Amino acid sequence: MRILRRFSICLITAHVIAISLFLFPGLIALSNAQNQSAAQGAMPGAVAKEKVLTSLASGTFEVKVTPQAGDASVDGDIGRMSLDKQFHGDLEATSKGLMLAAMSTVKGSGGYVAMERVTGTLKGRSGSFVLQHIGTMTRGVPQMTVSVVPDSGTGQLAGLAGTMTIKIADGKHSYDFDYTLAETP
Repeated sequence: MRILRRFSICLITAHVIAISLFLFPGLIALSNAQNQSAAQGAMPGAVAKEKVLTSLASGTFEVKVTPQAGDASVDGDIGRMSLDKQFHGDLEATSKGLMLAAMSTVKGSGGYVAMERVTGTLKGRSGSFVLQHIGTMTRGVPQMTVSVVPDSGTGQLAGLAGTMTIKIADGKHSYDFDYTLAETP
């Protein structure tokens, strides 16, 4: 009985895979045809997409981290800090933000999250956007992601997307910012 049930399950799985292999290419072809028609303007009301540029910005920044009063309802191991930054280079801007951080009992391990509003100019285009930080350190080995919050860009930075890499060497901070932005503001 068990062998028959396993065989039935295998047979049904094989049928699903076979049907998928035959239908999936057809669906892809239909989708591609619709996309090609839209790109050629064959569909009334179709909106042409703006040209998006990929770029790299780099420079330095100073940061002031100020401890804030904790929340009595949260365990005392979680620290709250305000961030105040000044960016230089391709990004000439200031930022203000908040960070939450926790250290573990294991030396060199902990984590943090932060949000900061960056206001200024990015390669000559003015506006603001929000950066979201997620970082951990496992026994001294750091891992960090700093990303633009989707649709947070304003002014000439509307539509901005990207990730920032932060480097610290000899106590000095620098950044590399890989981003995309519409060609025309």
